[in-house]
Amino acid sequence: MEAILVKVFATALALSLVMTRPDTVKTQFDPVQDKAQVLKILGDGCDSMRKAFNIENIDLDGLIETVMTDKQATAGEVAGFKGINFNDLFLAYKQFCKHEKIDKEVVDIGEVIEFYNRAAADLPDHNRLKGLKLPEMTTVYDGSGAKFAELFEPDGRRQWVPLSQIPEIVQKAFIAAEDKRFYEHPGVDIRSVTRAFMNTLGGDKRQGGSTITQQVAKNLLVGDSVTFERKIREVLVATRLEKVLSKQEILEIYLNSIYLGRSAWGVDLASRAYFGKPVKDVNTTEAAFLAGLTKGPAYFNPDKYYGRAQERLAYVLSRLKDDGVINADQYSEAEATKLTFVPVNRVRRDTGFHLVDEIGREARSVANISRLTGNSYQVKSTIQPAIQRAAEAALQEGLAQYEQGAGRVEFRGAEANVGDAIKKLDLDRKANQDKPSWQVALDQVRLPLYDVHWTPAVVVERRGESIRVGLPDGRILPLSTWGARTRSRINLFDVLYVKVIENTNANLNNQKSNVGVRVELRVRPHVQGMTLVMENKTGRILAMVGGFSYPMSQLNRVTQSRRQPGSSLKPLTYLAALAHGLQPNTLVLDASITYPPINGVNRYTRSTDYWSPRNYEGGGSGTTTLRRGLEQSKNLVTARLLDGGIGDTPQESLDTICALAVKAQIYPQCVRFYPFVLGAQPVRPIDLAGFYGAIANEGKRPTPHVIEQISLDGKVLYKADESLKPLPVDPAAVFQLRTLLQGVVARGTAARMSSLSSFVGGKTGTSDDFNDAWFMGFSKDVTIGVWVGYDNAKGKRTLGQGQQGSRVALPIFQSIMKSVWADYAPQQPLPGPSPEADRRLIALPIDLHSGARIETRSRSAFMEYFRLDESGRLDESQYRLVSRNHDYSVGSDDDYDDGRSSSSGGGGFFFPPFFSRRFESQSQPSYRARESDSGFGRRPPRGAFPQQQYEPDGGRGPFGGFFGGGRTGGF
Repeated sequence: MEAILVKVFATALALSLVMTRPDTVKTQFDPVQDKAQVLKILGDGCDSMRKAFNIENIDLDGLIETVMTDKQATAGEVAGFKGINFNDLFLAYKQFCKHEKIDKEVVDIGEVIEFYNRAAADLPDHNRLKGLKLPEMTTVYDGSGAKFAELFEPDGRRQWVPLSQIPEIVQKAFIAAEDKRFYEHPGVDIRSVTRAFMNTLGGDKRQGGSTITQQVAKNLLVGDSVTFERKIREVLVATRLEKVLSKQEILEIYLNSIYLGRSAWGVDLASRAYFGKPVKDVNTTEAAFLAGLTKGPAYFNPDKYYGRAQERLAYVLSRLKDDGVINADQYSEAEATKLTFVPVNRVRRDTGFHLVDEIGREARSVANISRLTGNSYQVKSTIQPAIQRAAEAALQEGLAQYEQGAGRVEFRGAEANVGDAIKKLDLDRKANQDKPSWQVALDQVRLPLYDVHWTPAVVVERRGESIRVGLPDGRILPLSTWGARTRSRINLFDVLYVKVIENTNANLNNQKSNVGVRVELRVRPHVQGMTLVMENKTGRILAMVGGFSYPMSQLNRVTQSRRQPGSSLKPLTYLAALAHGLQPNTLVLDASITYPPINGVNRYTRSTDYWSPRNYEGGGSGTTTLRRGLEQSKNLVTARLLDGGIGDTPQESLDTICALAVKAQIYPQCVRFYPFVLGAQPVRPIDLAGFYGAIANEGKRPTPHVIEQISLDGKVLYKADESLKPLPVDPAAVFQLRTLLQGVVARGTAARMSSLSSFVGGKTGTSDDFNDAWFMGFSKDVTIGVWVGYDNAKGKRTLGQGQQGSRVALPIFQSIMKSVWADYAPQQPLPGPSPEADRRLIALPIDLHSGARIETRSRSAFMEYFRLDESGRLDESQYRLVSRNHDYSVGSDDDYDDGRSSSSGGGGFFFPPFFSRRFESQSQPSYRARESDSGFGRRPPRGAFPQQQYEPDGGRGPFGGFFGGGRTGGF
């Protein structure tokens, strides 16, 4: 027996069961013992179908004769009948439907039973739809209240509405168009099946026989594969659904689950998509149009096939009139009503994907909303689209610039090739209009990295070593690449990413001139990075970039990874020292030191248990001030603060710093080990940003967040707490630290942007073996964090010798900062101390290098802020850590020379913009700086740092190689 006939009769068995025995539908038969029973069921089913044909006034015998006359034509048109032996089918019809005795056994009932049993096995649980509420679409708004994103699950862009809120005309329109006998049949309508079978034989493949219940079963439980197995399962599940759900429940699920085009599932979102209003407000004509789309949203798409859509609308209106839903006058009025469609208004983004993911995580963790697609929520986010785009572009370009500078660029191939598309366009000149084919093809191509902000370009000419590319604006320009190997891999009509560097000249027509314009190749980097922009006074995340490109990696490195902060954590130790009573001019030895094991010395102590940190450049510079120690990022200075600078013992100092780190919410817990103070413990960038925001706010820590408010149906369900949480330190000490971090920019490791020291403060950081490069900084209004490194480097691939935070991360920070000033908050000097802090501060002139108090008019005067005690007295602490008799020595400026001159630092008067005194500034000699680094020193005891707590950190072991000897600590 032919396989196709087995499937046809197995399907007939399923239909016969639900038609004749709806209350006792069996899903398994014995292929031997139940043959007679199955033959009886098939016969009963055929009798029911013949009766249905009679009700539909169809001459079944005449139809069969017609098929037999031209059976090959039918078999070729109808996919389900391909390869069928119509002679055998006709004999079976005579046997089961006309009850004629035939000599030949056409159908092997045993094979039919076995196929039916396989198809009916393990049916999905129909009870899952009881009380079902399908996933919905949540709308995300940006910080200005404009729609930014839509959150929905696949096939779930909908807004669920109860049946009671769906107008009766809409319900009846869908029933008239799809399932006239919906309230009469038990899930499967034999008359609809009969009519669909007749129309299929007549060539109308769009005429279906599935009821609304069957469509619900197919869409939500069974699947939509075009097979006989699926049809059998659909029929059986639909019958079961009718036993556990009311007709109203089935209709509600159907109207909220059906796809109606314009990326809309369900009648409410479809009504908004086509007419710009909720379904409760549609008129009869609009209801009929929506109902007509169910037969084929693409085929009846009014945007492409308006004529078809009008024909389908007329059909549904006529069905409504024939069924008595509307009268003749209402029909005429509806027919004359013109449909007015709103423009397609899908949110199509090319930015902010990591941040939108974080919205879902924050909704779960903070707002206790487990799934944003569970309802149609309205989420007001904190994102500022212009800043977000600028941050993404800055990170992408910064990573590319790093790889170019480090000689690590690797061109692995074009993003796409549009050669075939150009050939096709050339054959149809109408499609090109006024543009060349390559430009049209470039406009139409969809690149895989949809959030990369370089310019796509197509190679339009290759002559030897010369490559010319076409830009989206129609210009054709030469392409700058690197190396013959890269050029050899670039082919004609390849689509590449390029950086267009425009000239500043314009011609007489005010058009950009191509003279001096450069087009440089850009490729996907291997290196990764992150950046975030946070508003200081609220904690709102204005931009969050979790990696180079979301399609390449969905890991959000801002919140989902921990990396060693290196020297970007040092301000924490300096804050503890300032709060303990040290002043910015306190002298500290920049000299080697060794600390005993944290838990004391005993007979089992080994020499490797002692800690001997080192500076990057080796050795030390003698005695220096607290300020200069942080500005130059001296590891030995930081380590020496543990010895009496914060607590009486190094252990007590470390405990104080750890407690402050937890209070500042940098870490949920602190690993109690000396290298912690040099940035050994991996940190989440978002937590470190909160600490730097607290420095900008004089000790009041903001809580970084991406959700401002969540509402549902106009009711506010969640509102972010944007209050600031004070750190357990004196605001005056925090203000002193802020001025130190301005000094880092003025003449320290971040002196590359020294001209901005009046406006920003911050700290570079570079972890052991150049695994991580950081810059954490702030302005009056925002905090910006930047990290660059390789994922899971584990010492195998570092950034490379000399690739410090100032070289790799700082340029990215500077680019984002300029965008913030241009698009969000104007550039303003950092403010002076608050009244609360000002009461505890006094500005006095000192010598910047020695820290000694000097006369105001001295050329080397530097105005330093000193903290007063509660009684208003100045506590001189210059010699608290270094004896007054100790030989004073400090390296010259040349010792810190990195080849960059500071335009606003060094000797001479230094007046911060907030410092209002009657002194006049005098010329200031240049002060040059170089980043420094040092080793954390000896290896800690095995197991001292629980690794699983900090994964993924991308380092060797729990701290990415910080305890492997050599230079460590960071810049």
